[in-house]
Amino acid sequence: MAVDAGSAVGYLDLDISGFLTGLRSAQSEADTASKNIATKIGGGLKTVGDKMAKVGKFATASITTPIVTAVTASVKQFANLEQSIGGVETLFKNSSATVIKNAETAYKRAGIDANDYMEQVTSFSATLLQGLGGDTKKAAEYADKAIVDMSDNANKMGTNIGMIQEAYQGFAKDNYTMLDNLKLGYGGTAGEMARLVNDSGVLNGKFKATAENVKDIPFDVLIEALHRTQENLGITGTTAEEAEKTVSGSFGMMKSSVMNFLQQLGNPGADMDKFAQEMLKSVGVFVDNVKRVLSTIWDNLPISPLQ
Repeated sequence: MAVDAGSAVGYLDLDISGFLTGLRSAQSEADTASKNIATKIGGGLKTVGDKMAKVGKFATASITTPIVTAVTASVKQFANLEQSIGGVETLFKNSSATVIKNAETAYKRAGIDANDYMEQVTSFSATLLQGLGGDTKKAAEYADKAIVDMSDNANKMGTNIGMIQEAYQGFAKDNYTMLDNLKLGYGGTAGEMARLVNDSGVLNGKFKATAENVKDIPFDVLIEALHRTQENLGITGTTAEEAEKTVSGSFGMMKSSVMNFLQQLGNPGADMDKFAQEMLKSVGVFVDNVKRVLSTIWDNLPISPLQ
């Protein structure tokens, strides 16, 4: 396969062909031992971090170490992925391919890897499907909206993503005590969730939500209400934007794309060229952002009066 490395990562000057050949070789020998896999693949992936020395030693250290560490757990990663896919296929049936596809692109839209995406989706999908009368297509759409909204909220408000994920899982179980985790201006009570629903306009005047009846509102309606509220506050889309323009956002995207790559190594039907290209492109975006910041720092340094 011919890969235009220049357009993806420019100055990284990677030998893509040799890189991918080594990865394919490691994949074919996956049954030997995870330690051997780590040695083979780790060496190849480490070159990515080594090339990044051009933007500073801190970049090499911060990227090489987690990548090599993650590689040693590649077999476990794929085992987890298999389990997640199994859960998605069971719950979403004919729409499972849509969920899996959304999971694979979540690294740039939500800053999380495919396995984390599917684990979150399955944590509340039963309630979501129940409210939608078993409509798996709509459930896949609302699940994706919820996952991206969670990440957008964490990026914009600075809240730990785990707290937001717990809040959504609670909403699916009629528990609204963690609504204030989202920092949307509403407290953690059933009455406050009802107020948010009313303020969002999702009910279109059909009835007024109250502390007493909010538990009867389907979960997909709550997801839409939360989405509209965040949209009105300018929160929507911040994860994808930061993944392209900021150091922290692009670093999160890069780490997630690396995890996607590692998770697929044990999959005999995986398009490893695609996952490799996504990973390399993410590395390039991160390096671009680091170089931009370093250039700004240099430009902002005061000139010594002694010179």
